[in-house]
Amino acid sequence: MPRPLYVARPIMPDEGDFQRMASEVWKSRILSNGGPFHQRLEAALADRLGVSTAMLFNNGTIALLAALKMFDLPPGSEVITTPLTFAATAHAITWNGLEPVFADVDPETLTLSPDAVEKAITDKTSAILAVHVYGTVCDLDALQAIATRHGLRLIYDSAHVFGTTVNGRGIGTFGDASVFSFHATKLFHTLEGGMITTGRSADAETIYFLRNFGIKNEEEVVSVGINGKMNELQAIVGLLNLPLVEAEQAERRRLRATYCGFLADLPGIGLPPEQPGVVHSEQYFPIVVDETVFGRSRDDLYDALKRIGIYARKYFHPICTDFEPYRGRPIVTTRNVAHVETVKRRVLCLPFHSGVEAEDVADIEKVFRGEVG
Repeated sequence: MPRPLYVARPIMPDEGDFQRMASEVWKSRILSNGGPFHQRLEAALADRLGVSTAMLFNNGTIALLAALKMFDLPPGSEVITTPLTFAATAHAITWNGLEPVFADVDPETLTLSPDAVEKAITDKTSAILAVHVYGTVCDLDALQAIATRHGLRLIYDSAHVFGTTVNGRGIGTFGDASVFSFHATKLFHTLEGGMITTGRSADAETIYFLRNFGIKNEEEVVSVGINGKMNELQAIVGLLNLPLVEAEQAERRRLRATYCGFLADLPGIGLPPEQPGVVHSEQYFPIVVDETVFGRSRDDLYDALKRIGIYARKYFHPICTDFEPYRGRPIVTTRNVAHVETVKRRVLCLPFHSGVEAEDVADIEKVFRGEVG
């Protein structure tokens, strides 16, 4: 692929197919408010992900706001989450008038540590907002057991796990709700977009009101809602992209195997964890660089790759507690020092999509072996 080479590249539908479907929008002049393409995509995604309820949104952040709102959590109550995530995860908690409480990550998976979550619970805790970071699945059983034992809501930020299954079960059926992002950087996208899924069909009406101002009909507004509706052009992109996902995943699986093939024998380079029973989304390919063993830092590799036009990403660095709104907030941990404070300086996501060519991989390998850069 011509340089620069970025960590993500969106799949794109055939332009002619998009124009043909968009012409129907021009004829009907139905642009939003649950139009026919919106309804088709919603049904297709519910079937694809094996969920009882799948409700589309204009973006993932609005969907996350609505997911927290739907459980009517006590104002000012605490929601435990991870600092190793995109800022929107914490922002959604704060925008709902709730208090984010940051807990440490598991050293193996880098997802929210159940032990740290248990330690973070107080009499003000109302929910857990866990993140399947990089596409690695959280400890579902342990988090559910904690939520059940303490009477907490369990919501998953599933932005990185589109199409993931666990022992044949769709990832969107776990917990009380899952929130997906369909931003252009994601495996499956609708340009911008998002979705809430649950395992209960009864949730559809509640979510519908949340994304449409609480409007029941022309004369009734029955609850407080927001404008979270996806438009018809976004839905068309989604309908055309959905059949392309499997081929893209297959390319990424091959790329994963290639990366692992030359990285596995490099001391100090930690690879993504294997998770038996999990069919992964193939969203990102993160590595963890232990400078004391490898001899070079994550930042050294990042800079060397950048010099040859390859833009890896320091996902997620800085972490949420490094940002101004949350700076100084503690990270609850069962360790002497929170593991996330160490790993944030070590994690690096490599370019991971079907546009990564053999010569790109060869150059990346040369950087890691110290032959260039």
